[in-house]
Amino acid sequence: MIPLPIDELRALGRLEGDVEVATGVEIDSRRVGPGDLFVGLGGGVAYLEEARARGAAATLVPENEFAAMAALGRAVRDRSDARVVAITGSSGKTSTKDILAALCRPVARTVAAEEGHNNEIGLPLTLTRLEPDTEVLIAEMGMRGLGEIAALCEVARPDVGVITNIGPVHLELLGTIARVAQAKAELLQALPPGGIAVIPLDCPELEPFVPDGLDVRRFAPPQVEVRDGASFVRFDGDEIAFSFTARHQAANAVAALTVLDALGLPLPVEPVEVPFSRWRCEESPLPGGGLLINDAYNANPASMRVALEFLVERAGGRHTVAVLGEMAELGAESPRFHREVGAFARQLGVDLLVGVGELSRRYEPDAWAPDAAGAIELVRTVVVAGDTVLVKASRAVGLEIVADALAGVAAQ
Repeated sequence: MIPLPIDELRALGRLEGDVEVATGVEIDSRRVGPGDLFVGLGGGVAYLEEARARGAAATLVPENEFAAMAALGRAVRDRSDARVVAITGSSGKTSTKDILAALCRPVARTVAAEEGHNNEIGLPLTLTRLEPDTEVLIAEMGMRGLGEIAALCEVARPDVGVITNIGPVHLELLGTIARVAQAKAELLQALPPGGIAVIPLDCPELEPFVPDGLDVRRFAPPQVEVRDGASFVRFDGDEIAFSFTARHQAANAVAALTVLDALGLPLPVEPVEVPFSRWRCEESPLPGGGLLINDAYNANPASMRVALEFLVERAGGRHTVAVLGEMAELGAESPRFHREVGAFARQLGVDLLVGVGELSRRYEPDAWAPDAAGAIELVRTVVVAGDTVLVKASRAVGLEIVADALAGVAAQ
């Protein structure tokens, strides 16, 4: 991290430490190293002594957690000349971040958000990873309502803003897709003079919120061919090879390539290896030549559809099992969205549909469990050798434990 003078942090809360500068920020005491500032958030205040024992230069118990983290992120950002790319969207933002990081790292000193660090805590933490020589920082921005992305932008001050797509998410709070677009477009409105927006070519919901005079780069649905265990994506007359096989990742790849071009960085000449964040289309072998697709991190109606299509494509005619949990925060139309996803699974020819959670009954599943713990035993009875299995749900359902259980069986 770009060193921060400790004296500048005293107004943020109870600060203890005898050093002049902090050279890192951590909120998990297990990750603390020499020179770090450990910030005790929530229950983290119980680990101040552990952090000091691990070499923390100082510890901070903030008076206001969000304000303190924002101040730390802002202080590091103010000391950096790196170009900041901020990514948001109804789905695909973490995968787009992962792809863009894989594209940037060979040609620029790059920092990227870990996992799904995209909120009032995660975004400032990403900014505190900036080093004096960082050239590109890739941040992720999530939201639950209006004003939240604007607040994150005030901290990060992005130079490039990316919106992957607009779809039915957070409708419980926002009500309509138009308001989802309005909330996401706060990123575009926060861009400075000379800033660049990267948005889908066909996204009419966004157009009313695009500021006049903004430099807008639009990306179209890509041409993609999957062969030899890789995806070959057409971009600006070239064919770029990526390590993934999920066709829906090609749209995220084109968004990332558009950002790469906007940054003035060269296109790759070698195949691009993309280490995706956990629980995003992770593939593991199952007994009898079966396959597990762990996509349990999150879900909405659009991402459910593409995941189901990927399940059928990867199965290649093998027996398919979709373990689908509830989709959260969809508001009054939630039952309809669940019914439509269930019908889509049937239309694709998914052989066995397992629902998890009360709302998942609207999928009209073949088997049902009330929660993730109950689903573990259920899937062990219905999944047989040779099956191709998809596990997917909203974050609150926690279906990764079901995928872990299946993967554990394969490892035995």
